[in-house]
Formats: sequence, C-alpha cells, structure tokens
Amino acid sequence: MQTHVPRVRPEALRLYLVTDQALTCGRALEDVVAAAVQGGVTCVQLREKRLGTADFLAQAQALKALLAPRNIALVINDRVDVALACGAEGVHLGQSDMPVQDARRLLPPEVFIGWSVESMEHVVRSAALPVDYLGVSPIFATPTKTDTRAPWGLHGLQQVRAATALPLVAIGGLHAGNALEVLRAGADGLAMVSALCSAADPQAAAANLRALCGQVF
Repeated sequence: MQTHVPRVRPEALRLYLVTDQALTCGRALEDVVAAAVQGGVTCVQLREKRLGTADFLAQAQALKALLAPRNIALVINDRVDVALACGAEGVHLGQSDMPVQDARRLLPPEVFIGWSVESMEHVVRSAALPVDYLGVSPIFATPTKTDTRAPWGLHGLQQVRAATALPLVAIGGLHAGNALEVLRAGADGLAMVSALCSAADPQAAAANLRALCGQVF
C-alpha cells in the first residue's frame, strides 16, 4: 500500500479531461475546456507536447485563470517547471519523465503527483514512491497514446485495484459506451481525451459522463 495519505481526493479525479489542441476541431482550447467544465469535468490535465515552453506556460496560465475560480485542479503533464510557474495543483509524470522523487523534492508539499503505470511492476514500485494517484494506461488501445505497452483491459484494471489503495485514473480508449464497466472494474476516475476534446458539444458529453459516474459513486 502507499506510504502516505494522497494529497488529492478520488472525487476530484472523477472526470479528468486531458487536453489535445489537435483534437479540438479548430476550436480554442479554453473554449472546449470551459464547456466541458460546465458539463461536470472535475480535473484538467494540460498535455500539449507540440508546444514550446513559452507557449505551454501561456496556455497553462490561461487554464489556471479559468479553473481556479471553479475550484478545479489544473494538472501539468511532465513539466514540473511549468507547474511551478503557473501554480498548478498537480503534476502528472510518465515512465520516461522526471523521476517522481526528484519532482516531489522540487514541488511545494501541497502539489499532488500522478504517475502512469503500464505494468504490475510499476504498480508494485508505486508503493515506495511519493505519488498521490496512478494513471492506469492504456485501458484499451487508442490512437492518442501510441508510446505505451499493451492495453491493460478490464481484468488488468481489476488486478491494479486489488494491488493498491491509491486512487486510480483510467485512460486510453475510454468513451461513454465503456465508461461504466471501467468504473466498475475499479477506476476512481475517467481520463478522457478525444471523447471530450473532439465532442461536438463538450458540455453535453461531460454531463453524460458525469451521470455515468453517478451510477457508481
């Protein structure tokens, strides 16, 4: 089990929007995020690998200004420096990003850290790391995450749930049609990329997904 009490509550991770400007169908990212938040998104991760540092920070600051009055956490993917500069509530790290221990040393104590796990070996290792939730990645095959191992599937997610008490955020190939079974398999939260960023109506899509969460929690 984890070595500390997580800094983030599972309900704050329930509907977790992961951004991708390339999937917003030409719309401004802030507009898509604002609509999704209106629909019930509880957490937003800025993941824009194509942006340089200055543009990434500017985008982070814009989202922070949008989310802070609504008391919704902003999580920065990978970039601890950008998280520090914009005052983000969280950082999400993958297996090839900065080591968790180094990030924890650099971040203020209240900032939470999520960590992507792609194997049971990673899950076991997480027990000795100062992480606050696990991103179980990917649950299903998905074109938005091509640099990961084989999909976990529902059975794999159940195994992760049995192995840790940390909050679990599922990501990879999730949509309204499979969200319920993913939650019932042990996920505390649903991380959505295209299902929200590419939705014709992000507010309605988010509201539908939150309603599904409400059937489990």
